[in-house]
Amino acid sequence: MESVKSSNLTPSSKSRLARAFTKVLHIRALTGISPVPGIQKVKPQERISDDCTASRSTGSQSESFDSGEEEFQNRVQLQALVAKLFASISSVKAAYAQLQYAQFPYDAEGIQGADHCIVSELKVLSELKQCYLKKQFDPSPETTMLLAEIQELKSLVGTYDIMGKRLESQAILKGSEIVFLRDKIEEIKKQNRLLEKRLDQSGLYSVTGDHLSGVNASHFIKVLGHTIKSVGSFVRMMVDEMKSSGWDVHAAATEIEPDAVYWHDNHRRFAFETYVFREMFDSFHILNFALPNESLPEERKQKQFFLARFMEMKLRKAKDFLSQNPKSTFAKFCRVKYLRLIHPKMESSLFGNLDQRGLISSGQFPDTTFFSTFAEMARWVWLLHSLAYSIEPEASIFQVRKGCRFSEVYMESVIDEVYLSPNADPVVALTVIPGFIIGKTIIQCRVYLSQ
Repeated sequence: MESVKSSNLTPSSKSRLARAFTKVLHIRALTGISPVPGIQKVKPQERISDDCTASRSTGSQSESFDSGEEEFQNRVQLQALVAKLFASISSVKAAYAQLQYAQFPYDAEGIQGADHCIVSELKVLSELKQCYLKKQFDPSPETTMLLAEIQELKSLVGTYDIMGKRLESQAILKGSEIVFLRDKIEEIKKQNRLLEKRLDQSGLYSVTGDHLSGVNASHFIKVLGHTIKSVGSFVRMMVDEMKSSGWDVHAAATEIEPDAVYWHDNHRRFAFETYVFREMFDSFHILNFALPNESLPEERKQKQFFLARFMEMKLRKAKDFLSQNPKSTFAKFCRVKYLRLIHPKMESSLFGNLDQRGLISSGQFPDTTFFSTFAEMARWVWLLHSLAYSIEPEASIFQVRKGCRFSEVYMESVIDEVYLSPNADPVVALTVIPGFIIGKTIIQCRVYLSQ
């Protein structure tokens, strides 16, 4: 290659050559190509800074994603641990319930099994605590939570099963107590009947003395018992007389209580008892029994007045008293009640005439078995009324309306429970015998029930 002499280069050519060389150097600097072979061209500072920033941004996003996934996994694993914790606690509760149930009646195997289960579950709880402290979580939390839920449900089922067995045992025990108490009640009733019989024979049921302190609710209850018996005797005699005279007793019962439905034909007698009690106890709540032209003493002497009236009649036969005192208040009471209770058509049908009614209306009293039974019944009602206003507090009478629901507090059924359906909601069809209230003592009224 021939050398070029410097003398041959003009100043203008030198200037162009310098500019071209400078341009080449500038291009090489931009492209990063080293002008000298074997030497690496270093990037400019600005581009190095931009590349580092982009690299750090990409690494930060990757680290943030990894951190969120790890936090979610830790949360799920912790939930699985809590699920196992609650499942184990449910198992402890179920085992404790089994332990209590096995105590009575004593079941050695049941107690041993429940104790073993409690100890095992307590060990599981201790292991769960250590896992939580050491951050040793289950690698399959979804499966663990499902198994824990199954275990908890099994424990709940076991607990409810034990509760059901316990309630069943209590029901059996209560049933035994009911049977025992019923037998005891029957025994007490028998003893009461024996005592009443002895008292009747000895006359101890009657009030002794003439002081107000000697009368109380127990005397009233005893006199009420005799009153009920006397009404029953009169009703039986009246029904027998009706049958002898050719009456249709069923039709007569329907005439008295047209809306009543009876469980048995023999129960129609309660219609007659209802009628007699209603008429005899009418105006019982009035001091003078609503008798016309009968005055009473002043209020402060009334209790002594009624006690004296009770003492006057307690040991007398009604027939003898009426024959000796035909114008007494009791005689007026018998007259009013008989004329209201025995209808003229009924008397004419029973006896073929109205002779008894005529004698009673004229102030006399017939000497017949029918009237004597009526007079004895009237005497007991009279005694009960006198005693009701002699005691302190006074006795008040009550009865219930038809259609009312049965209440064991205020009512007593006159029929056996065998006639009533177990699922029935019985209501009152008839108030056969009225009830009484003496202070806090309730003497139940006796009712006939229907469905």
